[in-house]
Amino acid sequence: MVGCLVGFGFGAFSRNRQLRRKTMEAKNFIEEIINGELESGKVTTVHTRFPPEPNGYLHIGHAKSLCLNFGTAQKYDGLCNLFFDDTNPSKEKTEYVEAIKADIEWLGFKWYEIHYASDFFDVIYEKAVKLIKDGKAFVCDLSAEEISKTRGTLTEPGTESPYRNRSIEENLELFEGMRAGKFKDGEKVLRAKIDMASPNINLRDPVIYRVLRATHHRTGDKWCIYPMYDFAHPICDSMQGVTHSLCTLEFEDHRPLYNWVVENTGVEHKPRQIEFARLNITNTVMSKRYLKKLVEDGAVTGWDDPRMPTLTGLRARGVPAEALKNFCEAIGVCKANSEIEVSYFEHFIRDYLNLHAERAMAVFEPIKVTITNFPDKPEEEDFEINPNDEAAGTRKITVSKHIYIDSEDFALVPPPKYFRLKKDGYVRLKNAYIIKCDDVKLREDGSVEELFCSYVPESRSGNDTSGIKVKGVIHWVNAETAVDCEIRKYDYLLKDAEYSGQDFSERMNYDSVHVFSGKAEPYLAEVSDGTSFQLMRKGYYKKITENGKLVLSEIVSLKDSYKPQK
Repeated sequence: MVGCLVGFGFGAFSRNRQLRRKTMEAKNFIEEIINGELESGKVTTVHTRFPPEPNGYLHIGHAKSLCLNFGTAQKYDGLCNLFFDDTNPSKEKTEYVEAIKADIEWLGFKWYEIHYASDFFDVIYEKAVKLIKDGKAFVCDLSAEEISKTRGTLTEPGTESPYRNRSIEENLELFEGMRAGKFKDGEKVLRAKIDMASPNINLRDPVIYRVLRATHHRTGDKWCIYPMYDFAHPICDSMQGVTHSLCTLEFEDHRPLYNWVVENTGVEHKPRQIEFARLNITNTVMSKRYLKKLVEDGAVTGWDDPRMPTLTGLRARGVPAEALKNFCEAIGVCKANSEIEVSYFEHFIRDYLNLHAERAMAVFEPIKVTITNFPDKPEEEDFEINPNDEAAGTRKITVSKHIYIDSEDFALVPPPKYFRLKKDGYVRLKNAYIIKCDDVKLREDGSVEELFCSYVPESRSGNDTSGIKVKGVIHWVNAETAVDCEIRKYDYLLKDAEYSGQDFSERMNYDSVHVFSGKAEPYLAEVSDGTSFQLMRKGYYKKITENGKLVLSEIVSLKDSYKPQK
């Protein structure tokens, strides 16, 4: 257990801190609840926890819970623990623990303490023994399938297990035998004795312990029985001093069981569970199980593939942490599940990068242009680094007799209202001159090999006295200094929302990476890896170096289908 902000111990922290009782303006129903409890004196310090299971990498859906738990604690000057729910050793790894820590640090949050469910295994076991001694738990020999069949339905009560009325002494002996490894996996379970006729199926004698032989990532082979989540969760919350256990909406029906465990196991501290709607996004895989399958099947390059909605994937793609946090804050907290358009998330990425990313130029599938009347000596031009940041200033770019333009910016047979370059047409080069296409050299297959143009000397950008009016402005790079680059564009892993209701495998887009050979201004090769740019007229990209080669990897396109309300 690690204290990242201060030393270990809730009591010590409280004694050395001025408690903040003043309530804050509430933005959501959770904060309204907290405000009421602060005002009544029911709680004095807000203490939350972020509780991932270390069985995979966090994805964007977890970011909402992460931001909510840490953000709520921050707002009320409270505490937030990082709590690993490691009660299923067959699926959990230290690799995932470390990845989750890195994700939290990337988002800029700091936990108060780190805890694991495995820290409390001895306590949880003793609480189970207490339930047996109180006549509130029993060892059951029914199989998982048999238990399911006797659970009942929403309209019909369940059937009591034939082992429900075993004596306390027999149950204690059998439970100790489970711990000692005398029984096979699945041969016996410990069940809470609650009410098989309860309208809430979760209260119909739920399983709270099972036999499971698997090496635990922290405790090794010390245990061969493990508590179920619904039993361990409230006990661990209590042991940590958590005041508000914030869970996604699927746990709403589990709250009566959460409260039953709190009330019947003798825990001193009594936390409160509050549920909120989980985050669902169109075109996005939100299943940890299926994300793992994509990795194992080789459909993606790994958990950090830029197409993956994992936090490590978003980080690798170049999504700014602040953009993700702004998105999570904007969608808010509600009580009903809904699906957010992926364009809404992309809006926040663009919004942040538009303010902070430098501008640069690169051309996709370049066409060589010779400006026949341009001087042999290149000219320097001022290039604005970021029009939204006056302090960023300018840098120098050079234009010469030979340049490259994007293949999309020339048309042999232009469509109507085409304002880019065409035969005998004019266009302005960004931050440079107006040019006219005089001639076109074609390859044998009819594709364009080279353009021959002339420039208008009086049309220099910022000092244009030519009187020529052009509607089109295109980007370019100096052919004499340009560097080769690979450009990667990404589509969504999932097809659009009209496919909802189908299995993930039926919705997969297996053609979601597009690679282009391009030319980039040399500045892009000089800056640090990971630097984000707006490539003029193309989108936002991240600079990478792979095997000595310049790679420009797409973060998000320039197109924004989401229109914020004014």
